[in-house]
Amino acid sequence: MNDYHKQKRALEDAFVNKMLLDYDIREVTTQRQAKNDTRAFEFPVSSLSPKTRYGNVKPNDFPKLRMAVYKSGMVRKLNGAWCPYPVNRRYSRLHKYTVMINGELTSRQYMTMAYETHMNIMVSLNYMLNYYLKNYAK
Repeated sequence: MNDYHKQKRALEDAFVNKMLLDYDIREVTTQRQAKNDTRAFEFPVSSLSPKTRYGNVKPNDFPKLRMAVYKSGMVRKLNGAWCPYPVNRRYSRLHKYTVMINGELTSRQYMTMAYETHMNIMVSLNYMLNYYLKNYAK
């Protein structure tokens, strides 16, 4: 690990420590996640979003909100579904491909949705914190 990576990691750790002190957001990264450069966090709120309505369900009956920041640039919610739910912004894009039909090459295209990825971990950490403050913090 060279000096650039050490400085980058120190900056990330300082940001995570600041999140712990200011918002009580704890890092709960497992060894396997750390090996894959993923960082997981537990937030001091229920995983049930305050914007949803489930009748007489108490938010405290749900586990605490967990989110993870991935090396690939994705931010995902880890609970509330059978697979991690991405919270990155989505955008429309044109998808093009070529197929062979009856011996001739044919190009096709259609509109699809894609997730915006972040270029480094600091951007993802900041996006995750802003997402939490906007959607869960009181």
